[in-house]
Amino acid sequence: MDPKTKQKVLRLLTNGMYILTSRSAKSFGAATVTWVSQASFKPPLLMVALRKDGSAFQCVVESRTAVLHVLDRGQRDIAQKFFAATTESQGLLNGEPYFNGTNGAPVLENLGAYLECNALEILEKPGDHAIVVFEVLNAVMPKDIDPLTVTGSPWQYGG
Repeated sequence: MDPKTKQKVLRLLTNGMYILTSRSAKSFGAATVTWVSQASFKPPLLMVALRKDGSAFQCVVESRTAVLHVLDRGQRDIAQKFFAATTESQGLLNGEPYFNGTNGAPVLENLGAYLECNALEILEKPGDHAIVVFEVLNAVMPKDIDPLTVTGSPWQYGG
């Protein structure tokens, strides 16, 4: 297989841009993620790929909870903040205000739509990302948004 062709074709797969937050007893985890897909209607399930060395994944493993936030296309600056390591200080995650959701995971206040989830299954092998199957417990959308996608951003992830 030609590596360049593989990269180009894999980058044709459509991906949204999201921020996943989680919290364990000891720490916070948050990351901008792109590999997300709905996996079931009943019950409502999501598949999310998370870097195994990331704080978001470690918190999900420990707490089994997360919030998946949908980024609006005008929120590239917020997406960029969560490419970095997670920091929490005085009610801010990476500089963004949050509150605790119904499942205990942080909800970012400045994002327009989110899903509160519990992890049902975690597949850590064979890849460099873990696959987490989440059950959606709650969906919140106080305003309509136009979702940010990888192709609508200045970044590339995949291939």
